[in-house]
Amino acid sequence: MAHGIVLPSARHLFHVPDEVAYFNTASLAPTLNGVLAAGQESLSRRAEPWAITASDWFTAAEQRRSLFARLIGAEADDVALVSATSYGIATAAANLDGLPGQRVLVLAEEYPSGVYTWRRFAARTGTTVHTVHREPGQTWTDAVLRDLDETAAVVSVPQVHWTDGTLVDLPPIAQAAHDAGAALVIDASQSAGAVPLDVVELRPDFVVTVGYKWLLGPFGLGYLYVAPHHQDGLPLEENWIAREDAQDFARLVDYRDTYQRGARRFDMGQRTAFELTPMAIAALEQLVAWTVPNIAATLEAVTGRIAAAARDLGLHVPEPRGPHMLGLQVSEHRRAGLLNTLDQAGVHVGARGSVLRISPHLHTTDHDIERLLQALEAGPTHVRPRS
Repeated sequence: MAHGIVLPSARHLFHVPDEVAYFNTASLAPTLNGVLAAGQESLSRRAEPWAITASDWFTAAEQRRSLFARLIGAEADDVALVSATSYGIATAAANLDGLPGQRVLVLAEEYPSGVYTWRRFAARTGTTVHTVHREPGQTWTDAVLRDLDETAAVVSVPQVHWTDGTLVDLPPIAQAAHDAGAALVIDASQSAGAVPLDVVELRPDFVVTVGYKWLLGPFGLGYLYVAPHHQDGLPLEENWIAREDAQDFARLVDYRDTYQRGARRFDMGQRTAFELTPMAIAALEQLVAWTVPNIAATLEAVTGRIAAAARDLGLHVPEPRGPHMLGLQVSEHRRAGLLNTLDQAGVHVGARGSVLRISPHLHTTDHDIERLLQALEAGPTHVRPRS
């Protein structure tokens, strides 16, 4: 799937001690040393507010906006700075509409923030929320295409399913949504920064992602792509910094009805985030330097090796999946014991439903992989040993 080059180990760039084998990026990313240093410096700078100038309220936020835009093939003007998945999807829902008899398509067991938002959207518009289920052996892509017809008002999908990394092939779904006249909303929280995503190719209405997972940044800073034809919409909140000429502090009480250009009207309040923004910038700069295709190729090599060994142990690995994460199906009565074995071995994974979610990053070493596989083999899974 990935078309980049496999990068060398970058363990030395991460604040991860040797005794920890961390496979839970999909929950909370490990911290880059450069990001940690940027945070420490920004805290020190924030302690001296007299040194913060008027332009500082804007410049770093714009740098963060531009860096993220590069990762998804967007223009900086198309990106709003938001706080969370829920904020981004709520913004999308507030700027879309539907009619009674139309449907909002979501995946079964999708991330809750989106489902709750679309339920409110349905109550407002008279549409219904339609949950897409897979038949045995069916891909998410085929299941969505089966259910997507002219009754669709909104198609709200991720790039990979958040529970186990199974792939949602966006290009054919995007084309089908466009053909049906449906809005396309992509939750890229489990893929942006690790899986190539091109808004020019896909032409989505909105794309939302958090910054603390595959973007390797701090908690509380997220991103929302807004297609140009939605950029004259209504933001969730009215804040001063999103207004035209907000840089002129002396005239802030000359209230203006006009906003800054592009998607900036959708920015959250307190977007400046003096303490956190330098951390996000340091993380995004490193991702841009690595490039998303190279990250995807590197992680695909890691997850492919783990998947093959897990199958040798008799574990089921759902496919197709994204290059950066995988799920191991484990029965409920064995899960607690296996998680305990992994924890005692210093191996950290995520548990989502019936799945152990494995999500490495460029800090992952051969030794980490061996520790994971040895713990899986030693755990109470009753699987055959590796040959």
